[in-house]
Formats: sequence, structure tokens, C-alpha cells
Amino acid sequence: MRSKNTNANSFDDEIHVFYKTENGKWNYHTYNTTTDPGTFWLNNPSYEKGTAILAEGQYKNAYAIGLHRGLYKALKQVKAVTVVRDYDRDALLDFNNGTEESGIFGINIHRAESSGSTKYINKYSAGCQVFQNASDFDEFMQLCEQHRLRYANSFTYTLIDFRAVRRITWKRVITASTAIAAIALGWITKNILYNERA
Repeated sequence: MRSKNTNANSFDDEIHVFYKTENGKWNYHTYNTTTDPGTFWLNNPSYEKGTAILAEGQYKNAYAIGLHRGLYKALKQVKAVTVVRDYDRDALLDFNNGTEESGIFGINIHRAESSGSTKYINKYSAGCQVFQNASDFDEFMQLCEQHRLRYANSFTYTLIDFRAVRRITWKRVITASTAIAAIALGWITKNILYNERA
């Protein structure tokens, strides 16, 4: 879940993991993460079109357990995802103004520091989805290993933008309010006409 904050360099997003336990009950975990690149890469893109920001959407079977940069186990991107290229070299995240691109870009799901909790994103994300706390990431990877043993080394990742959810909610509220107002207006008009005839 991407937060409504467009200021870069803070771990203000969340990764949610949910699954059924052996007794059929749902278990749920929430982890502090970033779904956005850090200010270092926004200011110094390593790609001429700009720094990658993963676009909202569902990426079916796009991840598998592998090595992040050849160093440690993480979820590696193995199928195409869509990114928005932030090209204006400032510390603000431009989700709607960049160029969209789909492909394999190494948008992995990994951790920041190898121990403890990391305060700022900085160089830890050039578009990857990054855990703030190393212990949270270890727990997450244990869950991934359990999934791999039971099913397969294949993971679907769904990124939801808080602002998009809020826009949809407001749209539904406005639509419902308009419908209620139209029904009420129809009922009032019908009663007025009925009273005039009487």
C-alpha cells in the first residue's frame, strides 16, 4: 500500500502479507517499507529516461526467491512490471507525469540495512520495494520459503496507491449521494404533482 505522501526518502508505505493457517484461519502481517525510490536516485538517475517508480497494479507471478544483486536472498523480479520514469531530478515523486515502461528492470523486494531499522531510503531503492527493518524482512522471507515449499517459487505482488483508493471512495460517495438526491427529488416532485391534482 503506497501512502499519500509524495515526499521521497521515508519508509512510509506498507507491505501486507496474508494467508490461511493450517486450521483454516487467516493470518495477517504488515511491514513498514518503501515502494518509492530514495532521493539519491531521484536526483541522480542511473537511467537516462529517469528513475523507476513501480506503477500501481497487480503483477502476477512476477517474483521468485533469488539473490538481490548476488548478495542475499530476496524476491527477484522475473516477469515484466510497469514503471513510471521520474525524469525531473528533484526530491518529489512524480507518479503521473513520467513515461511508462514495461519490462524486467530489477525491481526487487529486499531490505535496507542488514540489521536493525533504517531511517532514510537514500541509495537503498532505485525503484525496488524495500523493507525498513531487517528482522521484518527475515520474517517475510521465512513466509516466502514456506510458500515455496507448499506451492512454488512464484509470487504475485499487488501495489495499491492510497490516493487512488481515496479517489475511488470519493467517486462512490458522490455517485451514491447523487443517486439518493435524484430519488429524493423524484419523490418530492411526484408528491407535489399529486397534491396539485388533488
